[in-house]
Amino acid sequence: MPRRARLTLPNVPMHIIQRGNNRQACFFADEDFLFYLDWLKDYAGKTGCRIHAYVLMTNHVHLLVSSRSTDGAGALMKALGQRYVQYANRTYRRTGSLWEGRFRSCLTQDEHYLLACQRYIELNPVRAGMVGHPAEYRWSSYRANAQGEADSLVVPHALYQALGPDPSSRLAAYRELFRYELEPGLVDAIRQATNGNFALGDARFGEQIALALGKRALPGKSGRPRKPSEPVSNDLF
Repeated sequence: MPRRARLTLPNVPMHIIQRGNNRQACFFADEDFLFYLDWLKDYAGKTGCRIHAYVLMTNHVHLLVSSRSTDGAGALMKALGQRYVQYANRTYRRTGSLWEGRFRSCLTQDEHYLLACQRYIELNPVRAGMVGHPAEYRWSSYRANAQGEADSLVVPHALYQALGPDPSSRLAAYRELFRYELEPGLVDAIRQATNGNFALGDARFGEQIALALGKRALPGKSGRPRKPSEPVSNDLF
């Protein structure tokens, strides 16, 4: 069965997961993480992508990305993946696949879901039992988004900017979101959407994405979506 075409639209945030082949490690030393982040910043600029949140685990990567073009995220991940594989193979004298095929992704609705997705990404080391608090993990965007630590890779999304009128209030409001764990149902929804290449959002968002792309955007029956009774807002995209 052919793979479903990836859902992608300009300026609609995308949650991306790239895993190591057979879930094996892809980062082995601090230098590996540093090189990856440097190249991520470089290629994000070249492909017109903005990185809102990230976490680099030992065997996989999570990114929250907005692209100015339809193919920007794909171009970013292709260039970054190839560059890092060349580095890893040369450094560790290895051959063969490093990544688990193509990356997985989902378009993410701004309202209710974008900040939840950022929390999901930055809480990954906590869920994995590696640290007790996201601030303790070095290779993530949490300390930039929640504590104001300098990180030129991170470009705050407009919804994050709306958390407060000034940097101090935004940081405090963002930290407040981490007082509670993500609801299990929301965690499951993020995983299902990302692994299945679906839209992460409510039914209306799924309908809008399906209409814009002419393909199914939520789990369910396949087929070209019917036009909704009410017009689609252009400001979604």
